[in-house]
Amino acid sequence: MLYTNNSNKMFFLFILFFSTMIVISANSWLSCWIGLEINLLSFIPLMSTPLNLLNSEASLKYFLTQSIASINFLFSIMFGLLLAKNFFFNNLMLILINSTLLVKMGSAPFHFWFPNVMEGLSWFNNFILMTWQKISPMILLSYCMNFNYMILIMILNVLIGTIGSFNQSSLRKLMAFSSINNLGWMISALLISKNLWLTYFLFYSMFLFIFCFIFYITNIFYINQLFNFNFNYYIKFTIMLNFLSLGGLPPFLGFFPKWLIINYLILNKFVITTFIFIMSSLIMLFVYIRIIYSSFMFYFIKLKWFKLFMKNNLIPSIYFLNAISLLGMILSTLFFF
Repeated sequence: MLYTNNSNKMFFLFILFFSTMIVISANSWLSCWIGLEINLLSFIPLMSTPLNLLNSEASLKYFLTQSIASINFLFSIMFGLLLAKNFFFNNLMLILINSTLLVKMGSAPFHFWFPNVMEGLSWFNNFILMTWQKISPMILLSYCMNFNYMILIMILNVLIGTIGSFNQSSLRKLMAFSSINNLGWMISALLISKNLWLTYFLFYSMFLFIFCFIFYITNIFYINQLFNFNFNYYIKFTIMLNFLSLGGLPPFLGFFPKWLIINYLILNKFVITTFIFIMSSLIMLFVYIRIIYSSFMFYFIKLKWFKLFMKNNLIPSIYFLNAISLLGMILSTLFFF
């Protein structure tokens, strides 16, 4: 039974990757829509497990939200083709298509489903939702962007992602708002160039992989689990380094993609936007440092319900991931020489 379940998951995972390739390589809007639908229908079985009610609830929320977005997307492309000659309607349809794609990727101000869905998923599914599921809408967004609308959206993303991160006890919700914040950076990278977007996306995916991997092997879902006295101190140190890297603190690798975007924004005279982006990053760093400080300074003697499931053979991989976060910035700057 277990073998059958795993083989089914692998099958749907393959379709998930394949559907994204359909969207990227499609030459018509209808093909893009078909690719998005296949993507949705392949991710639902990966999300839902019969033994967990939260997973079922999350998959239902995800299905309803994505279905509404898909209907709006189909409506937009149909009317966009009919009214393409009229400039006003063309502009309106661009905004409508952009909005449906923003709903699909969980961007602000259409983000309300995103933290709730993430709260009910495993770390593996969260990783897919925060990285792979954003590729298709992002690629489609790059084809038809209303520039002024996108500027507003990326500022909203960084602000809402920052404000939403406060007072979160769940690490999954914190990562969801962090993803919304980073989505603002990704949209700004997309406005500048696709290569810059790809660079930022790859770096961000790597940091998310490190977090999801560590939280998965240590079985952590809430911030107060980091206070556990039985917790390996080196794992705490790893989480601290990667939180600082995700926040974009200069010595770490996480600063490199943000540095590139800030550079391009200043060159293009987006001074106020750059200021908002930098201030939001500082506030996100404050949120991360507060969690790190609490986990290092306060601890419970022993809590029976905080069990740590970690294999010793995974420790070398954590050493390697730490080395990437620490030394990656030094290596990345060599590209400029």
